[in-house]
Amino acid sequence: MAFLTDRKRVEGLGPAGSGTMHHWHQTVLSAALVILVPLFVFTFGAVLGAPWPEVVIYYSRPLPALVALLTLVVGWIHFAKGVQVLIEDYVSGTARKAAIIATTCLSYAAALACVYALARLAL
Repeated sequence: MAFLTDRKRVEGLGPAGSGTMHHWHQTVLSAALVILVPLFVFTFGAVLGAPWPEVVIYYSRPLPALVALLTLVVGWIHFAKGVQVLIEDYVSGTARKAAIIATTCLSYAAALACVYALARLAL
């Protein structure tokens, strides 16, 4: 039998066992988006309203394609984790599990669609 204090048993875990790590991931993703979103706005704004061939040439360059890719993927992952917190707070029972699975699948599918679209555009 381990002789641990109550604090030592739960330190860093929170009541669900992963709350602190989830919050830390959300904080890191938010910090990344603070940097990425303005970069995305400036790179996307440069070709806004341009003809299609010019947009393809622009996103064939590595910097705009990488900024767009990182912004979209990090944004969708941040969305998935944020919606999971909302569902955990306001939905109960089996509906909670189903909603978390559905929104997580939707978020990662949207991120994958963004990666595919940018790959098609850049290559």
